[in-house]
Amino acid sequence: MMAHRVAIGLAGLMGAAGVALAAASAHGADASRLATASAMLLFHATAILASVALLARGLLHGGIGTVAAFGFVIGAVLFAGDLTLRQYAGHSLFPMAAPTGGTVMIAGWLAVTLAAVVGPNK
Repeated sequence: MMAHRVAIGLAGLMGAAGVALAAASAHGADASRLATASAMLLFHATAILASVALLARGLLHGGIGTVAAFGFVIGAVLFAGDLTLRQYAGHSLFPMAAPTGGTVMIAGWLAVTLAAVVGPNK
């Protein structure tokens, strides 16, 4: 499915960005916010890959599981993007961007739970 390929590609980009932020955090002075941003990107990139794998195996409801995967993308990008912008530019992406991203990631995890409970499409 094309949406799943897009999600896998975005997970790869998120993983690469997460590693880059981890390196910047390790080598930059006072770059502690980047470690949190890195962890969110890396963890949720893995969650996207797991969601797509579970969808391919038919263990999750297709629509809900796909929404969860893209929720992880949107939430992690908002969260990590806001923290990174604060670190390098000194201002936020937009007011409440990081909390909004966190809320979207929580909703993504709840969507995975719902997709498992509902079960695969019949």
